[in-house]
Amino acid sequence: MSDDTATAPDAARHRKLQRWFDNRFRTPVAVYGLIVYTTVVLIADEEGPVSEMLTVSISSLVVFYLAHVFAHTLSDHGRHGLGTATRLAFIHSLGMLYACAPSTIAMIITAFFTSDAGDVQDAGIWAALAMLAVLGFSAYARTGAKLWVRLLGAVGTAFLGLLVVMLEFWLH
Repeated sequence: MSDDTATAPDAARHRKLQRWFDNRFRTPVAVYGLIVYTTVVLIADEEGPVSEMLTVSISSLVVFYLAHVFAHTLSDHGRHGLGTATRLAFIHSLGMLYACAPSTIAMIITAFFTSDAGDVQDAGIWAALAMLAVLGFSAYARTGAKLWVRLLGAVGTAFLGLLVVMLEFWLH
């Protein structure tokens, strides 16, 4: 068996995983959703109970998701008809939910270990920054950049995302 034959299944699995990741996390909707959600988490009251902060954050995410579905349906319904446009809008907008999953999971896990809403909030923000770093790293990896450029891209992407979140926070 040649080396090419032995690595073909691994390469196919890698491409499949990359497509799965791209379709869920590397879309404008996903990145936008992650930025908006991180801002909502930052704005959420860290002085109240953890359950209230989680409820406000997650319910706000669902409302933003539905608003995006509505906007997509409205803008696309003349081309595809209402039913198809709505179905496509729900699918197209899912990236907003997928991208926020790591932050939400981090906050829920942290909530099991502490009743400090500030710690839960921090976990969500750090998870979002990590997600942005992964997105930056993978974007540069797709260009064939050297490892140091990928790492610099990851840090830059996370920093720029934090800057946008802070700008939104200060404006609200």
